[in-house]
Amino acid sequence: MSTLVAGVDSSTQSCKVVIRDLETGALIRSGRADHPAGTEVDPARWWDALCLAIADAGGLADVAALSVGGQQHGLVALDAEGRVIRDALLWNDTRSAQAALDLIAEIGAEAYAERTGILPVASITATKLRWLRDHEPENAARVAAVALPHDWLTWRLAGFGPEGESPRGPDLNALRTDRSDASGTGYWSATTESYDRDLLIAALGHDAILPVVLGPGESAGSTAAHADEIPAGIVLGPGAGDNAAAALGLGLEPGDVAISLGTSGTVFAHTSAGTADATGIVAGFADATGGHLPLVCTLNAARVLDVTARLLGVDHAELSRLALAAPAGADGLTLVPYFEGERTPNRPDATATLSGMTLGSTTREGLARAAVEGMLGALADGFDALVERSRITPTRVLLIGGAAQSEAVQRIAASIFTAPVLIPEPGEYVAAGATVQAAWALTGSRPTWPAAPAARVNGEALPELRTQYARAARRYTEKKEE
Repeated sequence: MSTLVAGVDSSTQSCKVVIRDLETGALIRSGRADHPAGTEVDPARWWDALCLAIADAGGLADVAALSVGGQQHGLVALDAEGRVIRDALLWNDTRSAQAALDLIAEIGAEAYAERTGILPVASITATKLRWLRDHEPENAARVAAVALPHDWLTWRLAGFGPEGESPRGPDLNALRTDRSDASGTGYWSATTESYDRDLLIAALGHDAILPVVLGPGESAGSTAAHADEIPAGIVLGPGAGDNAAAALGLGLEPGDVAISLGTSGTVFAHTSAGTADATGIVAGFADATGGHLPLVCTLNAARVLDVTARLLGVDHAELSRLALAAPAGADGLTLVPYFEGERTPNRPDATATLSGMTLGSTTREGLARAAVEGMLGALADGFDALVERSRITPTRVLLIGGAAQSEAVQRIAASIFTAPVLIPEPGEYVAAGATVQAAWALTGSRPTWPAAPAARVNGEALPELRTQYARAARRYTEKKEE
């Protein structure tokens, strides 16, 4: 009988569970469950979704190890009894934009980037703690421990939690995390491999218990029995932030740049050296292998296509057909897609703009094309910044995520990016990376499973698309600054 390992992707929108064969990495079965919408969520809803996704995947009775990949930055504030103090503030909650500016003003941009590898923006955990201190001081005073979404789920899987609701009780010192997720908090350094307690105190107003940071392949303990869904004794991997888990699932190699088109858009690469960008454009995160994962994030990716499809009253297949029916550049129609504010560039209060509208360009086809080009244009700016500031030579662009399956996205991406674009076989790469961690924690060595097949997309380089988008984005910036 084969040994099985499980990986979890607890993302913004849903929870996915995949179960793989330890020896070959072959997918055995999978399950999923939805998460509630919004930018603040009761973590109990994540736990409920995890249990439902596990049941949908056929349970864990035959699984030997499990690890959790999760959305980064979300603030899970716990009191001394292990209870969640308030709904978790997610990465895409921009209310802490002013808190980010306050921390930068107090610490200094260069000093902050040097100490942590990142510059605070509204998505970063430290800014959410500062917002809590400034706007909900009674809640802030109750904070005894700070966890991230994947930390909290791993802790609960290990049987910890409030007295009477968990087998092992509220041991806050049993919280565990990994390098990749810790590096997105704004108070842990991938260079020194340690927490910066002074930055935590600057954010929260007092010290607190923080999860122990595990190295690649280390175990976070084992599961305790939870009713019928989760048996006891399953080895727990260290977990990871979603992008680091995806990099692990993809088998990212030096020179590869991954672009993930989900709720947010991310551009990331594996490097051996850290990045400290005082502009805040490139975040100097750690990866899940012991190296580094410089990353650029946009708040608006697949949702740009979602809203455009709804506006036009079409599904995504028809949106793609319409986009490809329009000429490159959509006759000058350009979308700057800051629908939900933006993280890169750091404009949390921004809105989207559509420019270049004429009687000829303002068509269904033109709007569909402008949506795809605008989404990719914003990510291409991030690609350029990553390449420059992390000093890498890109050899391949790996396009993943739900929107990467659009033919229009694939073909237009091949015209915009300056390295060959490949589309890996569709898969749950965050959960796949978590299964790698589970196998690593179980056996003590990283598995050597075959990489997923990837198809190259051919396309004519059209640098004028980048010029058109840059001109529209610049006009937007100039108007906002007037």
